[in-house]
Amino acid sequence: MSLGWIAVVVGVLFAAVPEEGLGQESRRRWERLNRIRRDKFDRVLPEVMRENEIDMWIVMIREANYGTLHADLGFGYASTDGFYVFTDRGGDRIERAALGIDGYHIEQSRAYDLFEPVDRLAEFVRERDPQRIGVNLSRAIGPADTLSHTGYLQLQETLGEPYSGRLVSAEKLVSDFRSRRVASEIVAFGEAAEISRTLAERAFSNEVIEPGVTALEDVAWWLMDRQFEQGLGSSFGMPSVYVTGPQGIEAISTDRIIQRGDLLMLDWGVGYLNMYTDMKRMAYVLKEGESEAPAGLQHAFDQGRKARAIIANAIRAGIPASQSEKEIYAALAEAGFQQIEFNQPTDDPDTTDIVIGCHSVGNTGHGIGPSIAFFNPVRFEYVLQSSNLLSIELFAYTAMPEWGGKKARIPLEDDAVLTERGIEWLVPANERILLVR
Repeated sequence: MSLGWIAVVVGVLFAAVPEEGLGQESRRRWERLNRIRRDKFDRVLPEVMRENEIDMWIVMIREANYGTLHADLGFGYASTDGFYVFTDRGGDRIERAALGIDGYHIEQSRAYDLFEPVDRLAEFVRERDPQRIGVNLSRAIGPADTLSHTGYLQLQETLGEPYSGRLVSAEKLVSDFRSRRVASEIVAFGEAAEISRTLAERAFSNEVIEPGVTALEDVAWWLMDRQFEQGLGSSFGMPSVYVTGPQGIEAISTDRIIQRGDLLMLDWGVGYLNMYTDMKRMAYVLKEGESEAPAGLQHAFDQGRKARAIIANAIRAGIPASQSEKEIYAALAEAGFQQIEFNQPTDDPDTTDIVIGCHSVGNTGHGIGPSIAFFNPVRFEYVLQSSNLLSIELFAYTAMPEWGGKKARIPLEDDAVLTERGIEWLVPANERILLVR
């Protein structure tokens, strides 16, 4: 899948001004979500259902308890229970039905073939006679674990034998469906990434920060106000605005006042069109008389950038994430970097220590696809696919003379898409330490 042209499309769309008029922005976003949804149903769903040998996928919702896939599957209202039912009936298309689910958004989306009463479920399943029925049960992946215990019992009772005995976990199916991206989805994610980058770099500037006056939490609230104004969501809570020094992180989004000489970090993301980013930026608050960051800090940052380039160049599609991690660390070692456990740097002043966590990203800040990350053990074994969205995240620890030889912890994180050519950045990755004057 060739995706190099998408960056151009992202720029055009992000620059476009929505048409003036009542409800135009709401309609525009809804229409784009419908386009994404239909593309996913048409292009991704047949592939992943057949790979996972699932003939029918049933997603149960309840009134006011719609689960984490509600936006992915088209919203809709259930007065009691409702079921999204996807059936492989052969051919190049999966049948899409909504039982007990209605409402303008889903009915006008053109994503579904059938709307049926909820009490038709048992008969509906018997007519299609699926051998393996996927349901959302998972111990490892939250968004794939939306069927409650009582819902499972109810589904078994409603279907009866032999179909109640054909229920299987759809854990891998849900991961594959979400993490394999269509072009319309990648464009939307690129827009979200550009919004994230723009706001982050404004937040770490004198537009927002006045040294000696502005608190860490003031910066976080400024970011949340921008999200509120633009109708943006977030997978996270308060943006993490923190100060780090020779002893590590000193404070995160508290009333601690930003001072000259502080090294600031930001970890956050926005949600736009069901796409959620995860990225970092850093800034140095200049002391009186300074015009640039200390030489030791700039060197530490440059070491992180060198490591990031090696990491990005090493990632390739078609192999398990666990194998990718081995290849990344081998490439880093060859370049003189040292692999460490998280937040456990060595005492060697001549070595930059590295730990990576290149996790899936997309419909949540921490996505559910293949992840080159020690904190995603199940998805660590999933095969990386072209079109997966990944957060290229690393922590580099380099000794700073200005800190008496203590190692500065440099966190770098930007979002990218994996193509058959490798990692491609959706927006410019972090290439500089921001300066607050």
